[in-house]
Amino acid sequence: MNRRHFIQQASAGTALVTLGSIGLQSFSSATKTTKITILHTNDVHSHIDAFGPEDTRNANKGGVARRATLVESIRNENPNTLLLDAGDIFQGTPYFNYYGGELEFKLMSKLKYDAATIGNHDFDNGIDGLYAQLPHAEFEFISANYDFSNTIMDTHAKPYKVFKKDGIKIGVFGLGIELSGLVAPDMFKETKYLDPLEVSQDMARILKYEERCDLIICLSHLGYYYKNSPNKISDLTLAKATKDIDLIIGGHTHTFLRKPTVVKNSEDKNMLVNQVGCYGINLGKIDFYFDSEKNKSAKGTSIIV
Repeated sequence: MNRRHFIQQASAGTALVTLGSIGLQSFSSATKTTKITILHTNDVHSHIDAFGPEDTRNANKGGVARRATLVESIRNENPNTLLLDAGDIFQGTPYFNYYGGELEFKLMSKLKYDAATIGNHDFDNGIDGLYAQLPHAEFEFISANYDFSNTIMDTHAKPYKVFKKDGIKIGVFGLGIELSGLVAPDMFKETKYLDPLEVSQDMARILKYEERCDLIICLSHLGYYYKNSPNKISDLTLAKATKDIDLIIGGHTHTFLRKPTVVKNSEDKNMLVNQVGCYGINLGKIDFYFDSEKNKSAKGTSIIV
């Protein structure tokens, strides 16, 4: 991807969104603005190589090598960047069948992912298979609503992690979908599923008031929305029912969004929900802007890889 094409892709579909009482439009020209960039993927499903030119839907798109180049370019422009994944790293190509997830974790480590949550397909080799690949992952696994206390994964997934970039504290917590009905019980064993809504309210409170985070992100594998089951917990229903979360990065439903969805939370304030489809075809990019008082605004887009 050349620089001109990257700029065109990055500017397409962007829109500035006020988060809180003051937007970027209100920042004084003399005010120092801090920019935090959040990059994200979801449901990559072991797609290491780019799609070939003969592919009818995704010809010449995706591939870890291209993503690496794109991520490096963005990091060079803004060192205050985090790279996150919303789960379903495993399952989908012979690479997983042969290596069992080792290659996926090694490549994500090369790309310097900061954190990932756990999707239902990440249990496809069983919880023992997931655990066996952890030594290859040089990044954190974050899951607040999977209780792994009685499993081999105990202590190997944190409920949240706090990052600090240029004086801005960023709290990230993870959520997984209910495994019962999606994954055979002997694959996840004694993993307990906790209510995502209750957990999210607790996580947001801890990150905002105890950890004093300026930006709160939920890394979710709940699914964007279920049209035929509107009351089923999803990223959109979660966003509307909670407060103090600035961004939900989603997965599971393979939903392609050109730009983040703006949702009014329980306090009628703007927050963002985003998801970038599947198979590493897109890279999500959301820029948050903070003034000296830490008022914030954001804009985001999906970049075709």
